[in-house]
This record gives sequence, C-alpha cells and structure tokens, in this order.
Amino acid sequence: MGLSAGLIDLPADPASMLPADARAAFRGGLVTPTSGWSRGYAQVNVLAIPREQAFDLLLFAQRNPKPCPILGVLEPGETTGPLLAGGDIRTDVPKYTVYHEGVKVDEPTDITEHWRDDLVTFLFGCSFTFEAALQDGGIRIAHIDQGVNVPMYRTNRDAAPAGAMSGPLVVSMRPVPAAQVADAVRITSRYPAVHGAPVHVGNPEELGVDLGSPDFGDAVQIPEGHLPVFWACGVTPQAAVMHSRPPLAIGHAPGHMLITDARDSDYLVP
Repeated sequence: MGLSAGLIDLPADPASMLPADARAAFRGGLVTPTSGWSRGYAQVNVLAIPREQAFDLLLFAQRNPKPCPILGVLEPGETTGPLLAGGDIRTDVPKYTVYHEGVKVDEPTDITEHWRDDLVTFLFGCSFTFEAALQDGGIRIAHIDQGVNVPMYRTNRDAAPAGAMSGPLVVSMRPVPAAQVADAVRITSRYPAVHGAPVHVGNPEELGVDLGSPDFGDAVQIPEGHLPVFWACGVTPQAAVMHSRPPLAIGHAPGHMLITDARDSDYLVP
C-alpha cells in the first residue's frame, strides 16, 4: 500500500485504529494511502493557500460543491481545529504535495519547513468516507482489495471558475457490478458532504478518461461484469492550483488523507 522505506510497520488492522492513533502513526513517519483506515471516521482532502488567494478558493468551492464540499476552514496560520483535536495539520497527513506557481516541487511527510503564518487551510470532504457504507451494502472496493491507491483522473469537464481559480473536474473511479450500480448511487447520494452520488457511470471516453492511465493514484483491474463508476474528487482544487498557478499551495498527496475525529454518520442524510 505505498509504505515509506521501513520507518514504521503497517498496523495489523488499520480499519480499527482511532483517528488520533492513525495521525500519530503518520506523524511518526508512516506513509500509505488511507482508504480503509479508521473505519467509521471521516477523511478529508487538505489544501492550504495564502490568505490573498483564499477568497478565490472559497468561491471556487462554493461554485463547485460536488468536488469541493467544505467541511472546515482553519484561520490563517492555524494548525489544528475541531476535526483533528490535538493534531497538527503540518505533520498528521501521511504525505503532502507542495506547489510553487502551480508546479509540484516537493512531496514531504512534514510541511513544517514550508509553513507560513498566512496560510489558510481548507478541509474538503472525501469519498473514502462513504466506502464503509458501500462495503456494508455488499459492494467491494477494488483498490482496497487490490492493495493500491484509488485511481483518479482529470476529465474533459471544466469546473466553474472563480476569480483566479479555474481548472478541470477530477474524478475518482470504483468498479461496481452492473447489478449493484443503482445501490451504489443510492448509498452514496446520502453523503452529499463527501461528494454524494456519482457524476458518471460507464463509458470513460465521455469524460476523456483512459482507465489504464490515472492522473493520480493507481490503475485497478476491473472485474468481468463491472462498470466503472466515477465520483467527483477532492483533488479538483489541486488541479485548479496546477492550472491557476498561485505562488504557493500545500495539499495532501492524492489518496493520502487527513483522518478526522468526525464520524461518517455525521455526514449521512436521510
């Protein structure tokens, strides 16, 4: 599952770990995708951006609520908050991405040396949050079964621009048996704060997507009788950073999420 070079052994049962314990493991040097970790607890996408660009990102999220559902915002320079009580946004994600003028310049496991007091951190909902519900509904998660990072793709659909922020919609993909697609739609539609129902089912060419070549994460094998199902993805704001080129931005490495103290059920609607 993409471990770093032997700093910490992967826990025997990551699904049973409490969020604070998982964050402590990442703070200690463990690097791994977080799908399937801390079952029952919500995970979030992270993006920190200078105060001068923060309003544009806020407006971009407001105009694109499907891929950019905001679950929390930290004040400029703030490094902790209610979603990670006692944690530190600079150290508690397994791996980060650092962008200068939209170009990725580093993938550290600790961003303390990159941190600035004017950085505003946005926490966006993540589709890992509803994966347990899909599993409870009898739908297997291919990237978990295959031990790889979830595949994510830039699409040929543009997100709605806002100020200086613009870029493509990014989607995550999970193969679902054709007979269970309606169940997947029903289950995930009850989690609108973490991307909700899929944005596309079936033919990837309509999205401009090559299933074998993800832009982020890893390709998965699609079993016979399964359809590719695509959900809006919280890497969309990072794609906007790459396209719009703000002076600095720091995000999570795709698939390497912040595990929060919020419960999945906090974002379940009737």
